[in-house]
Amino acid sequence: MAGTLSSLNTALTALRFNRVAMDVAANNIANATTEGYARRRVGGEAIGAPVQPAMWSRYDGVGGGVATGATERMVDSFLDARARREHGAQSYLDVRAGVLQRVESGIGEPGDNGVAAAMADFRSSWHDLANNPGGDAARGQLLARAETLAGALRNQATNIASEQSDQRFRLQAMVSEVNTVASDLASTNANVAVAKLNGTDAGTLLDQRDQLALRLSELTGSVATVRTDGGLDVTVGGVALVTGKDAGAFVISGGVTPSGGDDGQPVGFTVVTGATSVPVPTGLRGEVGAVADLLTTTLPAYADGLSAVARTLADTVNAQHAAGYDLGGTAGQPLFSYNAADAAGTITVALTDPASVAASGITGGGLDGSNADLLGVTGPADGDYQRLVNGFGTEVASVQRLAVSQSLLTNQVDGAREQLSGVNLDEETVSMLQAQRAYEAASRVMSVMDSVLDTLINRTGLLR
Repeated sequence: MAGTLSSLNTALTALRFNRVAMDVAANNIANATTEGYARRRVGGEAIGAPVQPAMWSRYDGVGGGVATGATERMVDSFLDARARREHGAQSYLDVRAGVLQRVESGIGEPGDNGVAAAMADFRSSWHDLANNPGGDAARGQLLARAETLAGALRNQATNIASEQSDQRFRLQAMVSEVNTVASDLASTNANVAVAKLNGTDAGTLLDQRDQLALRLSELTGSVATVRTDGGLDVTVGGVALVTGKDAGAFVISGGVTPSGGDDGQPVGFTVVTGATSVPVPTGLRGEVGAVADLLTTTLPAYADGLSAVARTLADTVNAQHAAGYDLGGTAGQPLFSYNAADAAGTITVALTDPASVAASGITGGGLDGSNADLLGVTGPADGDYQRLVNGFGTEVASVQRLAVSQSLLTNQVDGAREQLSGVNLDEETVSMLQAQRAYEAASRVMSVMDSVLDTLINRTGLLR
């Protein structure tokens, strides 16, 4: 026999291993709904037979039991990196789609209260005036519809400006969150290093760190890299934001004033580390990148296009109006006025007296409506506005399609991570039952060996 006491030790190792296995399964079940928790597995390694004591000797043992290894997190670093990348792209598209859809709803096209409908009513009122150039009602209606058109343009410009203001404040909040998450990640890096030096379990800290890295990717499209010492470094646009236990400050360098205003510059960022300030290249992903692109290109482009429509409308109408004559035989005065810096937001009706509307094409022709007929013809502003709205609608639809397509990919990656790292209650129950039965079997071995030792010690040599 290889040794009676060695069998006791073998059973003891089995008891220890299966007790840990049950503890791990119980912990997995307890954290089944904990966000970011990666399930654990305890590793076991067979203890081999001892080295033979002499060349021609023989050992009849079968091993020394099982060694309880470290508790392992069921994660895949490559899959985690893929998830961070896809979540960064998803966040970028989701934010853009949400803002653009809200702006599109505010534009209200096609609709009865939009700029296009107001333009059509404005042109129609000129034809009504041409049919009754001397009528006070027709002239009053013309001025009222002109004010409706100007108001529709101002309202749309105000909506765009309000959205830009909201996004600037939103960007400031996002940048503050980036710095908070980066600081927390650096602190977690330090705690992980301490835990590894102390030999304690760092699993919970690693779960927290992975969640922080994922959130940074959602915010900025950042890239996280695992260091050889186990730390996690994070770069934003290729610029180091977190290096081990140190985190830089992510700062808005242009486009937004500290009070949330517009400084007239493109939105830009820098990472400040000590006395060093490194500009972040354009083209960030994530929520921050989406808002930066909206503030730098998309929203200003639409606002500029709307102002161009307002200028064209006012200039063409004023020019044709100046070619006609009012009821008093005086050449037409400007019908619209605006501030060149913000035409759509400031356009107003300059005339208040219906008699000042220059419907006549000849001086002294109070009953002539030829100039009103010309003003009723669709002008270049009408086509410009339709192209502006159609182009914006196309962009909104494109972003929405991309967001849906990206969500399929993101969900696929999340599903793969969940399959590996998520807790399956049925599987954990089976694991716990297996460990329980193995524990019972090891206990039975110890009971048998106790009986054997009792016989060996207390009964050997007794005569009956």
